[in-house]
Amino acid sequence: MEAFTFNTVELILLSAAGILFIIQLIYYFGLYNRIHIRNKAVRKEEVHFTQEMPPLSVILYARNEADNLRKILPSILEQDYPQFEVIVINDASTDETEDVLGFMEEKYPHLYHSFTPDSARYISHKKLALTLGIKASKHDWLVFTETNCMPASRQWLKLMARNFTSQTQIVLGYSGYDRTKGWLHKRVAFDTLFQSLRYLCFALAGKPYMGIGRNMAYRKELFFQRKGYSTYLNLQRGEDDLFINQIATPSNTRVETDINATMRIQPVYNYKEWKEEKISYMATARYYRGIQRYLSGFETFSRLLFYAVCIAGIVIGILHLHWLSAGIALLIWIFRYIVQAVVINQTAKEMGGGRKYYFSLPVFDILQPIQSLRFKLYRSFRRKGDFMRR
Repeated sequence: MEAFTFNTVELILLSAAGILFIIQLIYYFGLYNRIHIRNKAVRKEEVHFTQEMPPLSVILYARNEADNLRKILPSILEQDYPQFEVIVINDASTDETEDVLGFMEEKYPHLYHSFTPDSARYISHKKLALTLGIKASKHDWLVFTETNCMPASRQWLKLMARNFTSQTQIVLGYSGYDRTKGWLHKRVAFDTLFQSLRYLCFALAGKPYMGIGRNMAYRKELFFQRKGYSTYLNLQRGEDDLFINQIATPSNTRVETDINATMRIQPVYNYKEWKEEKISYMATARYYRGIQRYLSGFETFSRLLFYAVCIAGIVIGILHLHWLSAGIALLIWIFRYIVQAVVINQTAKEMGGGRKYYFSLPVFDILQPIQSLRFKLYRSFRRKGDFMRR
């Protein structure tokens, strides 16, 4: 009978593991599985789409992006869409960006480009460039992407545009990395996938709170109604996530999750660039309105606590030779792992990532919040250093 008797510590750990397991199930089945649920609904023709295809303006910011423009711009310019223009704003590039754009304009009459004035003193040249592009655009619907992103198909614009119903003012799309070798790339790919799961699934749940400028669209009138980026000109970033956070509502925002509407991001080879991008988004995240970021933080906290409780339960069970206690703790962890692997890999497959996470999943599952904490601490120390130098 002793094998079925648990001491106080074991009961507390197993109870905590069970409660945290249920919390994780709610997040994975109630939130993170929504892209799969939405795709099933689309296949069953339960989602309403418009048949209209209004003219579009696709806007990109470029700074020393000659190589990427050569590779990616044709896939945007050759989209299967009846009427659209592509506007590229060249921000004082010192490479061949200007020559590449001039050459492509001769081949593609719907490509236009301009530049940021040399005298501009904006804290964020990207915000200035996008503002110039928006003001120069001819059409009411604006589509945004970046120069390191390639459409997954020639149907990208059509699939985004099918969401432009009379009530819709914002459409959010997915952007992710194709499968590539390298530890850094795997880390970045998982981090991007998980971030996308969060903000897209919150939007699908009727709680939109941010967007990523690699793949999104909104009506031009929204930009001018909100006076552009004027409320956060003092920030280096915010032209995508903060702007969407300010204007998105449950009724005006839709999400496009078709694999052919995704954006494939070029591989990451520079850790420093990725780190700076993460830190920039962290700087704007603290200005988000709504409880979504707190709910995300609670999921992260419950996840790390779940790992700690399960490991403690297994270790204590083994130390006391109480195999049933250790086995239950291990079984709870395995059940949660199976649920997570199914949801993550199913979503990754449907969004075209090509990568599957099995043995690496627990590693990235723990590493992702830890590296986020590292970046936050780095940002805090850097801000203090900047203040001291003043």
